[in-house]
Amino acid sequence: MILGLSTPAFVALHVAISLIGIVTGLISLPRLAAGYRPGPLHGIFLATTLATTLTGFLFPISGVTPALVTGVVSTAALVIAIGSFRRFGRGRHTGLTYAVSATFALYLNLFVLVVQSFLKVPALHALAPTGTEAPFLIAQGLVLAASIALGFGAFLGTRREVLSAA
Repeated sequence: MILGLSTPAFVALHVAISLIGIVTGLISLPRLAAGYRPGPLHGIFLATTLATTLTGFLFPISGVTPALVTGVVSTAALVIAIGSFRRFGRGRHTGLTYAVSATFALYLNLFVLVVQSFLKVPALHALAPTGTEAPFLIAQGLVLAASIALGFGAFLGTRREVLSAA
């Protein structure tokens, strides 16, 4: 039992929250790259991504694991993203800080999605049983490349706002 839920129910809740965070991030950050100011969807992205990270700490763990380290790094990125989201447009660098930290938080969520997919989906696990095989590495490389492109686009989108406000 975790938070009064059976472990399978808690896992399902955790995954659902994670997928909402990923989908809202994949919608909201390209809009930022297109020059739109952050709106309510960004708030949903940040809240669900933070909820994903925090609920991840509730799973039984023993010692320091890669999942724990990823959770700590994600929490730090989200604290920065939430702070800059709340101050977006009030300072010269808040948009840039938001673009970078929010994209990094989304990347970490996508990274974990790929890891968990290769662990839990039998067809993917058969392709990369140890997580060191080419299909896994290619998938992670594509996620990283797409995240860098998205982050760079979001960075440029916020720069347009800074430059047009000058």
